[in-house]
Amino acid sequence: MEKKNLNQIDKNLFKPLNQEENVSEKITAPSRTFGQDARRTLMKNKPAIVSIFIILLIIIMSIIGPSMNDYGNDDQELSRAKLPPRVPLLENVSWLGLNGTLSGRYEGTDVEDATTKAMARYKSTDEFVDIKVLEEGDGSRNSAAVKATFHIYEAKEMDDTYFWFGTDTLGRDQWTRLWEGTRVSLIIAFVAAILDLLIGVTYGGVSGFYGGRVDNVLQRIAEILVGIPNLVIILLMMLILQPGIVSIVIALAITGWIGMSRIVRGEVLKLTNQEFVLAARTLGTSNGTIIRRHLIPNITGIIIVNTMFSIPGAIFFEAFLSFIGLGIVPPNASLGALIQQGFANLRLYPYLLVFPAAVLSVLMIAFNILGDGLRDAFDPKMHK
Repeated sequence: MEKKNLNQIDKNLFKPLNQEENVSEKITAPSRTFGQDARRTLMKNKPAIVSIFIILLIIIMSIIGPSMNDYGNDDQELSRAKLPPRVPLLENVSWLGLNGTLSGRYEGTDVEDATTKAMARYKSTDEFVDIKVLEEGDGSRNSAAVKATFHIYEAKEMDDTYFWFGTDTLGRDQWTRLWEGTRVSLIIAFVAAILDLLIGVTYGGVSGFYGGRVDNVLQRIAEILVGIPNLVIILLMMLILQPGIVSIVIALAITGWIGMSRIVRGEVLKLTNQEFVLAARTLGTSNGTIIRRHLIPNITGIIIVNTMFSIPGAIFFEAFLSFIGLGIVPPNASLGALIQQGFANLRLYPYLLVFPAAVLSVLMIAFNILGDGLRDAFDPKMHK
């Protein structure tokens, strides 16, 4: 192919570039603040956004869930005790296990012996128990097995009754108690997180800002408090107060803020020698104003992240205390109390454990994923 001479190119195809000194270095893209960058990074984190919606859904259900049926938190009725979950429409999907039946495998020397054991377990007649032979015996011990399905709603003449999450051993509706318990656990967690935020930020900020003797005294006090196990504090609270929300919140408030205070103290120590703090001091700004307007805004990100991580910790702590009998006591409900009751009936009525354990697990996972998302959002290195 023949190459064209530069002189043969039409000069009208080119236009001179006029350079203006006042616009040559102008930034055309809009500038974003740190908060806008953090929000942009968080919105790109899909797991964190999904976690926000899950947490909001659970919070909403803890508020409106107990009022979605006619049963109260402590409405006891032994005639409807130990009913399995039964949900309209979903009862036709057998693999979901929400059809209101109890099933189990029973073994015996022969089919008749295994069937007798199944009937004795459910204390019912052939009319309401379906028997499916799994293994036929030959006369040897435990060589036959049957699967028995007990239609307990029909046996109790409750064909038109639905308990979405079943009932406990006293006939109380598990749907109502689950969301009541979730509400109690969330209240404890959020109150503990707020106290952690207020006390920890104030204590750590004052300790790191003033330094010297003030810092030494405050840190020695914190070291003494952190050396006291939370379980010991709970036992002391039980001697003074009745077991319940107040004693758990106080126990969390006594030592829960120490971790936050240490983090805030470390950040404040790094910022106190920065130029903007020295300039504020030179201008005669009061110490309280410097802490409130200059230091705390610069550590807001790490405060939010640590507060978000403290919420699942408080939820788990309450569940642990209630599980070992030192937290919420019956007839009040919490996730830990419901899990403790379900664990005691795990082999016979596993649904009593499955639903509260699932809600607790989802809450813990969602808050931790959201905390990771917020940590990335407030990290300038992650902004693109």
